[in-house]
Amino acid sequence: MNAVRAEIDEAAKTGPEYWRSLEELAGNPEFQEALKREFPKGASEWIDTVSRRGFLKVMGASLGLAGMTGCVKLPNEVIVPYVRQPENVIPGRAMYYATAHTLSGYANPILVESHLGRPTKVEGNDKHYASLGGTDIFAQASILTMYDPDRSQSVVSMGDQRSYAALLSAIRGPLQAQKALQGVGIRILTTTISSPTLADQIRNLLKVYPQAKWHVYEPVNRDNVLEGAKMAFGQPVETRYDFSKADVVVSVDADFLYAGWPGNVRYIRDFALRRDPDIGQMNRLYAIESTPSATGAKADHRFPMRASEIEKFAQALSSHLPIKPPSGGVAGDNPGFAGSIVQELLGHRGSSIVIVGDHQPASVHAFAHAVNQALGNVGKTVFYTDPVDANPVNQIESLKDLVNDIQGGKVDLLIILGGNPVYDAPADLNFAEVLKSGKAQLRVHYGLYQDETSELCQWHVNATHELESWGDARAFDGTVSIIQPLIAPLYNAKSPVEFVAMLSGQADATGYDLVRAYWQKQHSRGDFEQFWRKSLHDGWVEGTAYQSKSVAVQNDHIGWKFTTDTAIELNIRRDPTIWDGQFSNNGWLQELPKPMSKLTWDNAVQVGPKMAARLHLASKDIVELELNGKKIQGAVWIQAGHPDNSITVTLGYGRKRAGRVGTGQGYDAYQLRSSTAPWIASGVQIRKTGEIYELASTQGMQSMDTPDGEQRPLVRETSLNEYKKEPGFAKEEEVPQGLTLYPRYEYEKEQYAWGMAIDLNRCTGCNNCILACQSENNIAVVGKEQTLLGRHMHWLRVDAYYQGDRDSPKAFFQPVPCMHCEDAPCEVVCPVGATSHSSEGLNDMI
Repeated sequence: MNAVRAEIDEAAKTGPEYWRSLEELAGNPEFQEALKREFPKGASEWIDTVSRRGFLKVMGASLGLAGMTGCVKLPNEVIVPYVRQPENVIPGRAMYYATAHTLSGYANPILVESHLGRPTKVEGNDKHYASLGGTDIFAQASILTMYDPDRSQSVVSMGDQRSYAALLSAIRGPLQAQKALQGVGIRILTTTISSPTLADQIRNLLKVYPQAKWHVYEPVNRDNVLEGAKMAFGQPVETRYDFSKADVVVSVDADFLYAGWPGNVRYIRDFALRRDPDIGQMNRLYAIESTPSATGAKADHRFPMRASEIEKFAQALSSHLPIKPPSGGVAGDNPGFAGSIVQELLGHRGSSIVIVGDHQPASVHAFAHAVNQALGNVGKTVFYTDPVDANPVNQIESLKDLVNDIQGGKVDLLIILGGNPVYDAPADLNFAEVLKSGKAQLRVHYGLYQDETSELCQWHVNATHELESWGDARAFDGTVSIIQPLIAPLYNAKSPVEFVAMLSGQADATGYDLVRAYWQKQHSRGDFEQFWRKSLHDGWVEGTAYQSKSVAVQNDHIGWKFTTDTAIELNIRRDPTIWDGQFSNNGWLQELPKPMSKLTWDNAVQVGPKMAARLHLASKDIVELELNGKKIQGAVWIQAGHPDNSITVTLGYGRKRAGRVGTGQGYDAYQLRSSTAPWIASGVQIRKTGEIYELASTQGMQSMDTPDGEQRPLVRETSLNEYKKEPGFAKEEEVPQGLTLYPRYEYEKEQYAWGMAIDLNRCTGCNNCILACQSENNIAVVGKEQTLLGRHMHWLRVDAYYQGDRDSPKAFFQPVPCMHCEDAPCEVVCPVGATSHSSEGLNDMI
């Protein structure tokens, strides 16, 4: 490792200015060999036991035998036309329906393309405030989840397929018995719910069983956000931001530019509007982060820092801002860059934002509220509303209470409505063992898959996908979207509102009737039919957005709880592509490269270059992590820009009952997660095992040989001042005449000639374009083995380039789609003419 470090240090002086991997920066022989090859080693070799000649013989015989079937006269088949053709259904012409996709309770408004009653593609709802036409990777990939054959397809009891009538018969008795006890033995565990209809149903159910309890838990929760608001305001609030009016943004470990952050789609658009040097003052982004992220890559100034040190940094920062001094004085040294951030914030009162990541402690969130208020940002760039969550409780504490009640023998009927707590509950709660104890006498699990939790419940009820059910949900601003189905349930499943209605004795109620009835109560005027149709057409219920509320920091004397521990720190983060594990069986998301590491099909133990050199670690080394007596093993990935003495692991892998795609991929990081330290833990021990595990990363693949960037710079950048002097600094040179073998097409004779430009100032590396392309063109998933060989089939990619010190480099995203070359080589070699050039300069594919 020391030799590699020496190579990298030398390469920093003479190597490429922009680089994609540490191997490229070091210029080691293996990378140089791969660079000279068209494909990675092994991709172009014939490695099958059958020879090429043998393969051709077998295929020739197969074709000959297959041709003989052409001599057989097939029976006549009757084509039955529509007796009454559905309204507006024309074969080949798409129809679009407004609905929503939810993640952690937050609705992402979408338009879904449908062909002959089958949903085929997701687009953003360009009329909705929360979308304006954009989507994220999870909404795009939801189509594949809906068609997943591994989804639960029936009601199951003790491993046997049963009917809904049998389920009703099994729970009717316990429910009737609980009525006399006011539901004292009933517990309902749900994920985060923002649906007004579903929340109203559960509250009405609790009126029938007033002693029953509603618990909420999902692993990627916002408990720290909730507690930070309570610390600052004495009540839970939803914080909303207007990045279009922010001149300075300070991101405190907040990856708000990547999918999953509430309001992310709108925030990306607003942030990008201020990255155009030609339309006004550009914004400036400062990012302090504990692990490299897409937001940090877009920062003008990025500062890597251990997660536990960020609280100390926030305290040091607060001592220079117009808020009450923190208790206990300033901890530690004041980093040099803190002064620059303070001056920027003070110079942009009312036009700045301080935003904090969900995993940071409550005190850091309270600090941000106090700073935004002191700077006059509230009401201008920062707004507060009622919570979107219908039951805003501390979710880990709620799950703890449920576990205590089960262990105390207080639970007779446990209903788990969504989620997978057996897999993703904190390890110290031993939720699986609690269920195995049998102290919760009757356990019913409702979910999309027969997963780890359904295995330990007597009954499992198959759920509908959102694209095949009726419902509603709130976006980050509180606006309600009506969720309407694009197709009838594929497996005769029940929607959440239908399932809860069944518990209330309405076994035959339909989702449509339930949602419509709820909104008929909310809109009691005589024009309900017009209101209902408009809400379905537009994709949201007008007038349901939460109004800003006036709150003030009650106690900005923040109680800091930082430590000065120098032990190795563990960052536990949600995965950028499969989230908390609920998307494990989605092949599109498994094969989607993660924004910074470009890893696919796995999670890794991420460490920084300094720590790797000190511990003699190399990428793909298997290490054992131990924390609080729990041990896991995973492969190392050395990530440029990762803070020293810190390890990052991501959740969602190591599944045992995910499906054919997700089962067995990666390692289970939940085993190191505790209820007291769900995101940041100290004292983790790391040991090499001496074994190697292959990681499929596309980061070093498809590299281009441009020594020192002199032949053709891979990345072109300049400062704002230099751009104003020379706006055409990145203009492409004219191709010399006679350089190509192909005859030049005379576009001058045509009326139109199309071109494409990608604004790299605005690109945030969200990877949504990759998923949208895969969905639109139905591009195949090839799996980890083929990805390792460089055979991944994405038609476009988003490269991540680095510049500067490997411990804290600048990063750049560069999308590489089909270029629609004027002299496209793919057109000439295509044996069937499937690719051709249009008269308007486009590379058409038939």
